[in-house]
Amino acid sequence: MADKIYTLSFAQQVARPLAEVFDFFSRAENLEALTPPWLNFKILGVKPEPVQQGTLINYSLRVHGIPLRWTSEIVEWGPPHRFVDLQLRGPYKLWRHEHRFEPKDGGTLISDTINIALPLGVLGQFAYKIKVKSDLEKIFAFRKEKIRTLFG
Repeated sequence: MADKIYTLSFAQQVARPLAEVFDFFSRAENLEALTPPWLNFKILGVKPEPVQQGTLINYSLRVHGIPLRWTSEIVEWGPPHRFVDLQLRGPYKLWRHEHRFEPKDGGTLISDTINIALPLGVLGQFAYKIKVKSDLEKIFAFRKEKIRTLFG
């Protein structure tokens, strides 16, 4: 049986120019500011810097108290309009996060599309429905509010 791939999408308009918004999101150190404190997110390494195609980002976090290590690779890099990170090591069978930025209405539209598959077949699908999806929605709600306060 093929793995079930879920897609989550989020979008937000900010009143800042494209170049400024992309610059902020292209700096790995800003991930900590956009991640809820309850995840205890810490960047362990970014190589090479500045971020570009092929950059590996290693970090640690806690999900419901469980410590995790995560490694993402920037697999697509198209400044100032988009980049894609792919989980190489972490809790998901698939985590692909596309970040898109486009000038709109005198500011920038920020769009995120996340493709997710969980391990454990039917158990993973059940976990997604009862917990993982709502957890991710809470994380991105936090991120949206943080972006609003940072960019107005």
